[in-house]
Amino acid sequence: MAEVLADLMGVERVSVDSHFFDVVGADSMVMARFCARVRKRADLPSVSIKDIYSYPTIRSLATGLAPAASASALESPAELSADLPPESPPEAPPEAAPRVGTAGYLLCGVLQTLAFLGYCYLVALVADLGAGWISAGSGLLDVYLRSVLVGGAGLLGMCILPILVKWVLIGRWRPQEIRVWSLAYVRFWIVKTLVRLNPLVLSVGSPLYALYLRALGAKLGRRVAVFSRNVPVCTDLLAIGAGTVIRKESFFLCYRAHSGLIQTGAVSIGRDAFVGEKSVLEINTSMGDEAQLGHSSALHSGQSVPEGEHWHGSPAQRTEVNYLRIARAARSWWRKVVFCILALLKVFFLYVPLAEGAVYLLLRAVPALATSVGAATGNTSWRFGLTALVLSVVLFAGSVLVGLVIVGVVPRALNIFLEPGKVYPLYGFHYRIHRVISRLSNKKFFTNLFGDSSYIVHYLRGLGYNLSRVEQTGSNFGMEVAHDNPYLSSVGSGTMVADGLSIVNAEFSSTSFSVSRTSIGPRNFLGNSIAYPSGGRTGDNCLLATKVMVPLDGEIREGVGLLGSPSFEIPRSVERDGRFDHLLTGNELPRRLSAKNRYNIRTMGYYLFVRWLHVFLLTSLGVAAMEVPGVFGQLAIAAFFALSLVVSTVYVVLVERVMTAFRALSPSFCSIYDARFWWHERLWKVPEMVYVQTFNGTPFKGLMWRLMGAQVGRRLFDDGCYFTERTLVTVGNDCTLNAGSKIQCHSQEDGAFKSDRSTIGSGCTVGVAALVHYGVTMGDGAVVAADSFLMKGEEVPPQARWGGNPAREIRDAATPAVLMLPVRPARRRTPAWTAAVLLGVVAADLAMLTMGGRGAPVPARQTLPLPTTPSVVVSQPAVRASRQGSDPVAEGPGPRPYAAPRGEQAVRVRAPGRGVGPRAVPDAIRQRNVDQSALAPSATGPRSSGTEGSKKNKRRKHSGEKGQRAGKHGQDTGSTRT
Repeated sequence: MAEVLADLMGVERVSVDSHFFDVVGADSMVMARFCARVRKRADLPSVSIKDIYSYPTIRSLATGLAPAASASALESPAELSADLPPESPPEAPPEAAPRVGTAGYLLCGVLQTLAFLGYCYLVALVADLGAGWISAGSGLLDVYLRSVLVGGAGLLGMCILPILVKWVLIGRWRPQEIRVWSLAYVRFWIVKTLVRLNPLVLSVGSPLYALYLRALGAKLGRRVAVFSRNVPVCTDLLAIGAGTVIRKESFFLCYRAHSGLIQTGAVSIGRDAFVGEKSVLEINTSMGDEAQLGHSSALHSGQSVPEGEHWHGSPAQRTEVNYLRIARAARSWWRKVVFCILALLKVFFLYVPLAEGAVYLLLRAVPALATSVGAATGNTSWRFGLTALVLSVVLFAGSVLVGLVIVGVVPRALNIFLEPGKVYPLYGFHYRIHRVISRLSNKKFFTNLFGDSSYIVHYLRGLGYNLSRVEQTGSNFGMEVAHDNPYLSSVGSGTMVADGLSIVNAEFSSTSFSVSRTSIGPRNFLGNSIAYPSGGRTGDNCLLATKVMVPLDGEIREGVGLLGSPSFEIPRSVERDGRFDHLLTGNELPRRLSAKNRYNIRTMGYYLFVRWLHVFLLTSLGVAAMEVPGVFGQLAIAAFFALSLVVSTVYVVLVERVMTAFRALSPSFCSIYDARFWWHERLWKVPEMVYVQTFNGTPFKGLMWRLMGAQVGRRLFDDGCYFTERTLVTVGNDCTLNAGSKIQCHSQEDGAFKSDRSTIGSGCTVGVAALVHYGVTMGDGAVVAADSFLMKGEEVPPQARWGGNPAREIRDAATPAVLMLPVRPARRRTPAWTAAVLLGVVAADLAMLTMGGRGAPVPARQTLPLPTTPSVVVSQPAVRASRQGSDPVAEGPGPRPYAAPRGEQAVRVRAPGRGVGPRAVPDAIRQRNVDQSALAPSATGPRSSGTEGSKKNKRRKHSGEKGQRAGKHGQDTGSTRT
């Protein structure tokens, strides 16, 4: 081993008693490569990075590994389960699943596209009918009430549709394997997508969300509190006992993707259990009554936490730490009922009307705006473009400024109602206050805007953070900073934080909650994806590595580093990482910091400009869709929804490539005051990566990564992975990347920044919420388990299985006795009566949208009056007639429209009966002022309703005089349309 290390360090020899980091001068990257070379030697014991930190010399390493030389690999996580029977026979390695070929891969993409287009048309149809009925209202109150009815019916339909589709396409989920890209997978993808798009997902943390999971087939007890937005898909395989709490950002999906297969399995959680923040429960896992799983922990497939025990770590192991640190309050069913009623009233009478009727209310409340827009939609397209440009600037800038004021003022005013340390009942008044504070103060738009710059400290202080005396570095915080309550968050002087910090300063039970202060000491460095709980046992000058589990027991750690889950101590820093520390102090700092600030200001400007231009493009596209006349209007709106995604995707790709100047990044080792690091920060900030994640689980995700510069092989299955540096990632053929996983090709420690390439071989699998660091190489067919941290520089052999935090090799062991949920006999189709009831509800929603009253059809589209002289509304044939100087000739059996007298101004608007919907707004704003004399033919005629017109049509149908019939209908039409 000394020879291997000497070869890596480029020296003749290394003393067996020399400290790896303090004397030899190695760092974690060098030692990771050392471990990889040692594992390739059959005459040497297998070494992991944890062994390196535990035994920091060659002599101690050889002595420590000698007793375990015959069993150098980690036992399977199933062996950590207390329920493992020792006599279980070894499991034979699974055979490789037959993969779907390229033809099936393409067919799956086509079917997914058709399903998406069908959903877009359904939404367009409902929106068009509903908006047409809303536009027929007279007065603000009438429009508001119509918006409530239409929006409520549409929202109810959107909530019921995913449930209906799940029961019709799937029935009850069973433990099974589904080949990726097969027809069965298409059904799985449709259900998964709709279930996650359900508006009820926004009710996470309320009893409504528990009702939603029950409607999908989950077995939930009473008083279950779920705060995670990672929606389980195979809900029939989920069982959660009464009084259980599941914290935010946890995964319990009841499925996983593995080597080209979707594997579904049971997740069982007992009564009064606790699942911590950023934790993962894989399929075929269970927790007994009153069991606990800590923060940043994972149960790998086959693990089971016995009743009453507390486990933490990845993979989890037993501990004595109590993570449920709040007493339960008295139960009250009426409090839950009132909470749900108030939430529904707020949605139906505030949010939905604003979403459905905002345009119509705006045009009625601000006539000058309608006049301006109407003038812009004349014959010259440049005037329309100019108006759209001005409106988009005003709306975007106004939203940013008003949003910034609301974020800074409203949470601060509401925080006076919360007292730290006091226990409040769940779903009461104080809980609603807490939810508003948490949601408003965690707006990602502003943290993305100010993050990775000197201005993030001012924004966080404005939110309420206690930052002591700030030592400005220009990178004090990353872009992803979250909290439960900003006014109880403290960060010491000189501390730097990378992306992904979540400050946990709220405690929950199934019936109560409280808030408490969380403090992070001075001169710390926090890596990526860390949940820092209240009472964390870290003090001054600590390094918290990526995905570390912050300890809640033992003495306060100071002057050390912490790595892994559960965490263990490592050196605070090494010589290589401190090479640029002199730039953080002295006379050189102001000059470099000033240069970084100027660069960051330009980046923030790009961030705002890119998002405004995106809003402008989508707004122009939407208005163009509303301009389409006749029966093609609904298709135009559906095309707008579909093209919005296409345009957004192309736009994001172009932004990415322009920001990189159409070049690939190169591996770097530099200071945070180097322009190469600033370039990385710009690439993290400016592109809107949320649109890339909309293609999760489709063949288009791999295409997206290729367009953005990643080297991706064929038939990539990406269920929600994220590449931080796209051009530094290489992925082979037939790889499987799970939800919440990340390939991060960089690392920042204090003032040093490092990046390198990461290579994922063909047929590899990266588990749920796993993180692959920079400089990693995975051989073909390798597997990284869920919630694992594959550290920088690691080399995973082909067909190997690694897991844990930090990851090391997992030896296949006996198959554990897995608790399977008692499921009734599977039935693919839902019972007939259930389908009939759900279809009846959807039909009733559509009836509400298509009926203007009892037995009456939707009224013809009406125009919105402007505060000017009356206007004449005539049809397109009349326009043509006025241009030709003669009366129009009715074509076919249709009605003969009224024509303006010769010499008077004709107005080009849509003929009656040409569809309804949002396109009614352009009709309204296309009116023009004409002389009062133009009203004479229609102002004196009686105003007839839709029903009267229908009766007259019947009388005219049986009349024998064709000329008299056409003339009479022309008069009726003129009087009705005025």
